[in-house]
Amino acid sequence: MIEIGLAAVTAGAVASLLTAIRVGDRVLEVVSKVAASASFVALGLLRWAGDGTVGAWLVVGLVLCAAGDLLLLGRGRSFDLGLLTFLLGHCAYVGAFAIALPPSAWWRPAVAPLVIAAVAALRWLWPHLGRRRLPVAAYIVAISMMVWGAVAVARAGALPATVAAGAILFYLSDLAVARHRFVKAEFLNRGIGLPLYYAGQVLIAMSV
Repeated sequence: MIEIGLAAVTAGAVASLLTAIRVGDRVLEVVSKVAASASFVALGLLRWAGDGTVGAWLVVGLVLCAAGDLLLLGRGRSFDLGLLTFLLGHCAYVGAFAIALPPSAWWRPAVAPLVIAAVAALRWLWPHLGRRRLPVAAYIVAISMMVWGAVAVARAGALPATVAAGAILFYLSDLAVARHRFVKAEFLNRGIGLPLYYAGQVLIAMSV
């Protein structure tokens, strides 16, 4: 029941966050984002309850991503720190998946579509990245590895299917973030990306 409540709080905070962005209420935006991110972290901690290495790494990933959310509220250097923090979050998720299922057993057919998607995303963004070309390329590699690991452990039954769904939603939300930051800033990116992102994190938290 508490888990459903935390998921509901996340959903409500995301709705509030979108409203704040739409009307330009900076204070409400910050409060809503903190509430939404804190809720999925609390959900992961509740499910983990200090038991299991895989769960511990997933919680570390959730915490790092929540920290990245707060850093992205800033400008300039804060964005770069947020990008780094999210990259570390993906690495924590990959670590969890590698413990749950050795990478040598990860589902190989998933590699080809992920490589194609990564190359397409990088080609799309490349002209807009400037000095961030290498960091963004590294980030794309990390999130692609994260999705591969999530799909692999879900397919093998090492973790619930929610982890794969969450990872895929996270990936799609980052495309919206990239479009907003590097290609065209508009509310549509937030309107699509934020619900996908928070739904993805809730599903990952539910997989702990």
